[in-house]
Amino acid sequence: MRSDTIKKGLERTPHRALLKGTGVPQTQMDKPFIGVATSFTDLIPGHVGMRDLERFIEKGVHSGGGHAFFFGIPGVCDGIAMGHKGMHYSLPTRELIADMVESVAEAHRLDGLVLLTNCDKITPGMLMAAARLDIPCIIVTAGPMMSGRGQAGRQYSFVSDTFEAMARYKAGVIDDKELQVCEDNACPGMGSCQGLFTANTMAILTETMGMSLPRCGTALAVSAMKRRIAFASGERIVDLVRENITPRSILTREAFENAIRVDLALGGSSNTVLHLLAIAHEAGVELPLELFDVLAKDTPQLSSMNPAGEYFMEDLDVAGGVAGVFKQLGDKIKDTPTLFGLTTRQLADSVQNVDEQVIRPLSNPVKKEGGIAILSGNIAPKGAVVKQSGVSDKMMQFEGIARCFNAEEQAMAAIMEGRIVSGDVVVIRYEGPKGGPGMREMLAPTAAIMGMGLGDSVALITDGRFSGGTRGPCIGHISPEAAQGGPIALVEDGDRILLDIPARRLELLVDEATLAARRANWKAPEAKIKTGWLSRYAKVVTSAHTGAVTTAD
Repeated sequence: MRSDTIKKGLERTPHRALLKGTGVPQTQMDKPFIGVATSFTDLIPGHVGMRDLERFIEKGVHSGGGHAFFFGIPGVCDGIAMGHKGMHYSLPTRELIADMVESVAEAHRLDGLVLLTNCDKITPGMLMAAARLDIPCIIVTAGPMMSGRGQAGRQYSFVSDTFEAMARYKAGVIDDKELQVCEDNACPGMGSCQGLFTANTMAILTETMGMSLPRCGTALAVSAMKRRIAFASGERIVDLVRENITPRSILTREAFENAIRVDLALGGSSNTVLHLLAIAHEAGVELPLELFDVLAKDTPQLSSMNPAGEYFMEDLDVAGGVAGVFKQLGDKIKDTPTLFGLTTRQLADSVQNVDEQVIRPLSNPVKKEGGIAILSGNIAPKGAVVKQSGVSDKMMQFEGIARCFNAEEQAMAAIMEGRIVSGDVVVIRYEGPKGGPGMREMLAPTAAIMGMGLGDSVALITDGRFSGGTRGPCIGHISPEAAQGGPIALVEDGDRILLDIPARRLELLVDEATLAARRANWKAPEAKIKTGWLSRYAKVVTSAHTGAVTTAD
């Protein structure tokens, strides 16, 4: 075992002394040492229930014949970090999390890891670490939140009843009382936000790729099922150590393709493009950005999930969950192994009934194409991403007038003050991985556009990114970004921009001679953040089209 390095032989007497100083009995020295990387925090609703799951993981590890050691991993709540300086830190924490898990696992020679996670960048960071280390690992996602409940059976959810409600209030659609009701009911308790936002999409894709147990991606945070999954995961990690089953044997090219298919079928978060690219990079799997679009054209959207649709995670769970999606996708899902023994085909076969209102059959899709599309054109030569499942038919093709902003706050002020009107294309730039730095999410302005009733007449493009809660004609991940001299930096107020999602085009309708003159006069702006670790991050982070990973170059 790896842990023999710190517990076997005469020369490890000091190491054993320190281990015994933590309370480890001599009788445990021959057992696998299992690290439990826990991202518990009081700051994130999706993580406040993890103390309970830690207990069940630990029980499972000891029942399986291992010895568990807990260590902490930080987390940032994107919803709380949204709209201010804090959001600069969200995506970069993904790299910190991967680095921290690697550091502890290698320094202490742990035999295997249970990675307890749930929200936003924390789950992909954990998966990146698992792929990089390639020691036995299992992921436990803490589960989604229940929807809020109001009078007459109304269901409340985080994005539509906070960010969009704020804009509806500003527009005079709702009053103080209704806004307060939304605030009080949008997040009724522990768990990741109720719809198919980034956290829940990544939990589903983790299960899809075989890195967590069945139903782990959809079982609610408050459920006894989640406790049982935590216990079984603790047991299973000990077996994985003994069988030497490691992440790279699970995270194959075929597993990533299955993850993309499921994401497309459900209409998940556009952030998964960044995260799957980054995880594949750590796993040594070639995953070109173009593959998302190739599969999108061959994968119908089968479910109408909140925030763009009607169903919540609790509905998806009882409808059949991830295995139910496998069953409905049929031969489009490749038969791949999972770390718990069953293959994806066996999981699909195990489902007897699927609620076809929630997860439709291929013969009756919600939309003919999957939820994400990759666009390109003279604004985005290396690609851009749109969650087309959240775009109305009216806005699938649109031509409008550019209104340019060099920071999210400037655009947000213009929207809330009524300076953005029908026919505009809001351009938010210098918010990419380097320029942000940190590629901030734009949920506040996108939700404000929807809440102000402009979702069918205004588009937004950015070299930043969007929350999984974003809906509407919002195009992100534009590469190259403005801070690297990408063409989005050359757009001026009054330029006309063409959006054609069916044709996968995003074009600035300005002649090349004019763009060349603008390019000759362009100068890189000063860094927005010049101190702290974000200034170092900006120097080593790559473009969005490669997953915004950090490199040593």
